[in-house]
Amino acid sequence: MTRVPNMLLNALAFLTGIVILQQLPLLPDPTWSLLLLGLLPWTLFQQRLRPLLLLVIGFLWALFRADLLLSQELPLALEGQDILLEGTVASIPEVLDHRLRFAFAPQRIIFKSQTWHGPKRVRLSWYRHPLFKLKAGDRWQLLVRLKRPRGFMNPGGFDYEGWLFRQGFRATGYVRSATTNRLIESHWYHHPLDRARQYLLEHMVPLLADSPQRGLVQALTLGERGAITPQQWQVLERTGTNHLVAISGLHIGLLAGIAYFLGRRLWSLRAANILTLPASQAAAVSAIISALFYAALAGFSIPTQRALIMVSVVMLAVLAKRPIHTSRALAFALILVLLWDPLSVLSPGFWLSFGAVAVLTFGLTGQRPLPGTKTPGFSSLSSYLEHFWRRWGKAQWVVAIGLAPILLYQFQRLSLIAPVTNLVAVPWMGFLVVPPLLLGTILLIPFPLLGTALISLGDYLLALLWNILAWCSTLPVAQWEHAGPPLWALLPAILGSLLLLAPRGLPGRWLGLLALLPLLLTSSPRPSYGTLWFTLLDVGQGLAAVVRTHHHTLVFDAGPRYSERFNTGEAVVAPFLRSQNINTIDTLVVSHGDNDHIGGVAGLLHHFPAKRILTSAPEQLRWLHPKSCARGQQWRWDGVYFHILHPQSTVGRGNNHSCVLLITSGAQRILIAADIERSAEQTLLTATTDGLAATILVVPHHGSLTSSSPPFIAAVNPEHALFSAGYRNRWGFPKSAIVQRYLRQGTKLWSTAQHGAITFHLDQNPLSKPETFRQSNRHYWTGN
Repeated sequence: MTRVPNMLLNALAFLTGIVILQQLPLLPDPTWSLLLLGLLPWTLFQQRLRPLLLLVIGFLWALFRADLLLSQELPLALEGQDILLEGTVASIPEVLDHRLRFAFAPQRIIFKSQTWHGPKRVRLSWYRHPLFKLKAGDRWQLLVRLKRPRGFMNPGGFDYEGWLFRQGFRATGYVRSATTNRLIESHWYHHPLDRARQYLLEHMVPLLADSPQRGLVQALTLGERGAITPQQWQVLERTGTNHLVAISGLHIGLLAGIAYFLGRRLWSLRAANILTLPASQAAAVSAIISALFYAALAGFSIPTQRALIMVSVVMLAVLAKRPIHTSRALAFALILVLLWDPLSVLSPGFWLSFGAVAVLTFGLTGQRPLPGTKTPGFSSLSSYLEHFWRRWGKAQWVVAIGLAPILLYQFQRLSLIAPVTNLVAVPWMGFLVVPPLLLGTILLIPFPLLGTALISLGDYLLALLWNILAWCSTLPVAQWEHAGPPLWALLPAILGSLLLLAPRGLPGRWLGLLALLPLLLTSSPRPSYGTLWFTLLDVGQGLAAVVRTHHHTLVFDAGPRYSERFNTGEAVVAPFLRSQNINTIDTLVVSHGDNDHIGGVAGLLHHFPAKRILTSAPEQLRWLHPKSCARGQQWRWDGVYFHILHPQSTVGRGNNHSCVLLITSGAQRILIAADIERSAEQTLLTATTDGLAATILVVPHHGSLTSSSPPFIAAVNPEHALFSAGYRNRWGFPKSAIVQRYLRQGTKLWSTAQHGAITFHLDQNPLSKPETFRQSNRHYWTGN
């Protein structure tokens, strides 16, 4: 009996070693690895120290894999240069907003007639792509421009650099229009699996051209989720069913279970079969083959790899005729997944998938009476079905309670209706939707009519379910948003949720509710009266800033809209506000109508209401009924003063008509100059009688040559100048001449491209150095 907890303890120790490495801002020096290796002989024969041995091994294994991937860094000399790549298309190309996006595996990197060492996997976009289809496995010669992985760095935001790292991408870039771009060869056997999946996808797309569920069907059959719309993602998120469109443990487990049941039944039809191989073992083989096939159809994505390993562990135990305790199977699967890919701990899906199995194992056991009590029998089919639905309902609540702390910590939101929606959605999807879709996909090529009929049936059944989910997502109580809890509140909450799931009759179960209170009641800190917190967010080539006083929040611009599917108002500003536990925007200032300032407004307001909107471009926001900003408007919040300094009138448009905001907190002032140019700067110098001096200046027009005239810089005389600009942006902002002007003034310079989000706390004390998110949230894979 002691071997089960020992196995689990060893697996957790191995996991801990890997997790420790992922928290480091820099990888340790190799000499430290040698010291750790020196501990191994000492712990090898000490049973009590076995967990320490596994922890060290986990740390060293993660270090080896991380160092191997970091060694594929793009040389700085190649960044932003026209370079020639020879290699293979390593994924199914996605068609997105008039461009193709695909993984490319370079075999040769050529620059100035020399071969360079560099990334083994890059992510490319092709904006003027060839008329013929780009196919997985094609070998191409491409002229490209690459840069090192770079993403927005903001509190509450998505770590795109971390995602690129765990996907193995060590550079991103785009294909240049050139005569040197040519197809070298096209053979299916270079990437046979992706080539076959692309072939199926190309035949499936026309069948679903008119179906609103096209993206969902492609996700459920081939693991391609690129066609799922933002509106559909929102429905899935609010109903807690987004796991249903990921081919992971749920779908692969259900399919393996169906295959096991059918395999056992069919194998038992002939007595000779049972004499050759027991039905349970034949069923286990069919379950593994089914899971393997489904994982292959999904391209062996990381979630499917985890699911396949977990199913295989259980079924191999059946084949070996060795009963395996659930916790032991979970521990063994955990070790295998981490050996296969130690970077999987960087994915929220890793924690949610293993967490779900763990809490189900613990929680459903916990719902049983303690030993010594009777278990009721079943007198009829109806009583059995009643028992099944009770257990299934309990399973949903077990998962909801057990994973709530992790979900809130990771995503700052929680679906309150997930137990109810999943009660129906999981069996509907698993038993009614996925089987015909999967069978139809398999039969689509050899038997087109039958395959089409089955896919249409699955699509129809999915539409019925989707109507229910879409309605549920509109309920006001569907989702609860709350700032991610601090680590000190998360750990007690996890223990509290486990205590609530403990066996009935265990004394003190109610204490679990007390342990959850810090998670529910903890609020983010906020400025005191008379002080303000200012954050310039990293939105790439654009502008978005948030000003907080004791009781109020102002948002200045919302950054750009990059495509139909992505804008920084939704992807950057909204998550930041959520991370600060802000529910409402008191004033939204939209400086002018250029995309890099106004583009994210609609996405932001979709999540956060604004009580008042001021803008110099009211005609572009007519549907929001905004007020025009003009010089002379002012207000006071919690001892902090706000003044609109520009434009001089409500008539006009363009950069020089931008709203300019001056914020005063005690003796310190912040000037947000938006995109004004020299003529507007001169107007400000002339019109402002009490001076433009400011402690902090958000540099006008991102540091372009058309702004930041010497008289303006001298008048403002900022202690800190902040550039909001994109990394290696095509305009070269901020311009070096402008940077030198500020340096000659003795100004400290900060840039969102270099530092990520920049936060100042203005109070009665002398202004201290700002907090820069790229530095405070640094990991070893984070770019400098």
